[in-house]
Amino acid sequence: MITKYDEFLCHQTVDYFESPQTTAREWTERLIFHMHDKEGKIHHCTGFGIYPNRNVMDAYATTSVGLKTQYGVRASRIYRPRTDEVEVGPFSYEIIEPLKKVRYCLAENEHDISYDIKFEGVLSPHAEDTQLFTDNGRIVEHANRYDQSGRATGWLKVGGVTYELDRENWMIERDHSWGIRRDQGTAFEVNVQPMGIPEGYLYSWSIMQFDGWGCSYHIRELHDGSPVLNSAGIFYPEGSGKEELTAKSVEHDFKFEDNDLRKLADGSRVILNLEDGTSKEIQINPLNYCCLKVGGYFGYKDFVHGKWYGGDFLDGVKYDMTDPLQLREASFIDNAGCIFQCDGQTGYGVVELVVTGTSKQYGYEGY
Repeated sequence: MITKYDEFLCHQTVDYFESPQTTAREWTERLIFHMHDKEGKIHHCTGFGIYPNRNVMDAYATTSVGLKTQYGVRASRIYRPRTDEVEVGPFSYEIIEPLKKVRYCLAENEHDISYDIKFEGVLSPHAEDTQLFTDNGRIVEHANRYDQSGRATGWLKVGGVTYELDRENWMIERDHSWGIRRDQGTAFEVNVQPMGIPEGYLYSWSIMQFDGWGCSYHIRELHDGSPVLNSAGIFYPEGSGKEELTAKSVEHDFKFEDNDLRKLADGSRVILNLEDGTSKEIQINPLNYCCLKVGGYFGYKDFVHGKWYGGDFLDGVKYDMTDPLQLREASFIDNAGCIFQCDGQTGYGVVELVVTGTSKQYGYEGY
């Protein structure tokens, strides 16, 4: 099938844009945005995913208010024939100026979240290292991703309250990824060998913005601290004349609230050891967070990314973040809005952190 994208002189394979270069059902392209205010009252995450080899497009939005209540809206539709429309039910996405300005919206609905938000990049996009992982000889992840920091304008309505967004007080970060993803489709595959369970694993991803510069890191480690992914860099505003600096390694000293591996605590820090021989030590203090399972990461209340619903699907969820049992059900990959301190500067951004199983550095002895 020919789409409007086939008009452009940018084909990289013999296929039309309708089809990816592989038949792997886990092939995914995803957009995700994280928005938060400087005081930590609101933390908002939203994303779109397309799964051409599953014939599915889905979207989600989830917003936490004051660390008390988290709301969620999830939607799915059949991908074809509307492959060139980034719309899923009440969700929509628009590119205003590539790599600089985009708009994402959620029309009024019955599930307590709606918005019309514009992202405007303040720093150049950062390309992460390619992620390639195998398990028992099979490729389980092979993806690329770029990250970008910006400011938000527009409005967000959640729980009956409307928040007007301005560049001074509302920060926003995004990433765009494509490829084979291990969290897509594995929940509903049957009669296949399951992936191995590591003795222990640490995952952390972050993007930050300071005045005149920003940074991002994506690290993964085994139980003994052996790195399996170490991608990080310092970047600057477009037109600054400054070249991006790659980090050769990332050291970390995370703190956990109430000894809970899912709750990042004040006093955490990372050190980026840069290619020019200098280092950046960054202090981390979390403000608010969203549990991304609510949006479909690894599944929550019958919604998981890439699932076939046979047609249009829309639902909403809401839970009490102060209830330990409800929080435990919703929490796994949590996206935390944070204040950062580095070299006398204050910055803002997000951190994701998961530690499972044994961790030699943090003293955990098993699942």
